[in-house]
Amino acid sequence: MSVPAQRLRLRATPVLAVGVIAIGFAALLIRLAAPTHPLVLAGLRLGIAACLLAPFTLGAIRSRRLDMRALRLGALGGVAYAVHFGAWVRSLELTSVAASVTIVTSTPLMLAVVALITGRDKPTRRHWLAIALGLAGLVVLSLRGMGASAGADELLGDALALLGAVAVVVYLLLVRRLGPDLPTMAFLGVPCAVGSLLLLGTATLMHVPIEVDSTHALVFITLAALVPQLIGHGALTYALGSMPPTVVGMATVGEPVVATLLAFLFLGENVDAVTALGCVITLGGVMVALSRTQPVASPRPSKKRSKMA
Repeated sequence: MSVPAQRLRLRATPVLAVGVIAIGFAALLIRLAAPTHPLVLAGLRLGIAACLLAPFTLGAIRSRRLDMRALRLGALGGVAYAVHFGAWVRSLELTSVAASVTIVTSTPLMLAVVALITGRDKPTRRHWLAIALGLAGLVVLSLRGMGASAGADELLGDALALLGAVAVVVYLLLVRRLGPDLPTMAFLGVPCAVGSLLLLGTATLMHVPIEVDSTHALVFITLAALVPQLIGHGALTYALGSMPPTVVGMATVGEPVVATLLAFLFLGENVDAVTALGCVITLGGVMVALSRTQPVASPRPSKKRSKMA
């Protein structure tokens, strides 16, 4: 392993850990922003983030640090964002937080399957162990939230969460193609803007008013744009420059653990022995995935690529 690669990995690991904690706030903030319509909530979250990132994005376009290829992939990432956030926010209204967050964080297994099919970024034995531990922990965590007698609404919510997970896989694989020199925050503004336009445009076509329920709800939507979106997804995007998508996806399995702790602290939800056990197993899987992570090589060097600013 080269010295620059080691440095990239050492920087990416704590950034990714902070990102997972930030993403863990998403379910809490979305619940607190209810009953704002899911399409409006998700669209405004991405729109606020895009506005905050606009100076970085426009500056990178003018200086050509974001080329046409990055912009095209960013636009496709925006479509994935729209599907992910639109589906997942709606799922939180139909099924339990435990069920929704558990299903939407099933991305590592999907990414591992993609890696096996394509032959790229194949998981190592350690990664398979991490995936097994993470999924086992998620199953334990979901025992309280997934009842055997789920009704039609719960099943629809679970299906929407699964759709959200597939969209995350698409986003991670798209970003993986851009390599380690990507200007992270500048690039992130592109999928946020495209995703926001698609979500709010869909709401308009469905005659859903573009409005929030209250000032209280707007505050939590803004916090969702700042914490899980800018910090959380910004960290994931940055980490993909030096880590395989399977490892980055595996780290996000820690989201339900953070969400469970926050629900206990702020929503008064009980954390019983089974839930605590699930948290411990899940965190064990995340720690295994992040230990001694091998960096990935840049997928395809571009002709004109400056260092990340």
